[in-house]
Amino acid sequence: MENEPVKSSLSETAISALQRGNKIEAIKLLREERGLGLKEAKDEVEGYLRTQPSLEATFATAQSQANRSALLWLLVLIGGGILLYVFLTRH
Repeated sequence: MENEPVKSSLSETAISALQRGNKIEAIKLLREERGLGLKEAKDEVEGYLRTQPSLEATFATAQSQANRSALLWLLVLIGGGILLYVFLTRH
């Protein structure tokens, strides 16, 4: 019994979503696969993350990178808006 692999409580697709830093997608997949409610699926995903320190670290890194990317896009949009405003008000 000691050498038995631990059975994952999440599907490979849900785990893959977590590895990309997308907890919401993992929750949606779990809800579809098992017919769970939102709270139950969220608790299941977060519980799984707590039992997988390496995946939790990967998830945190991926989420951090996604946040930086979103911030960069936001700054680009704001800068573009400012340039457009300046251009339109000068003419």
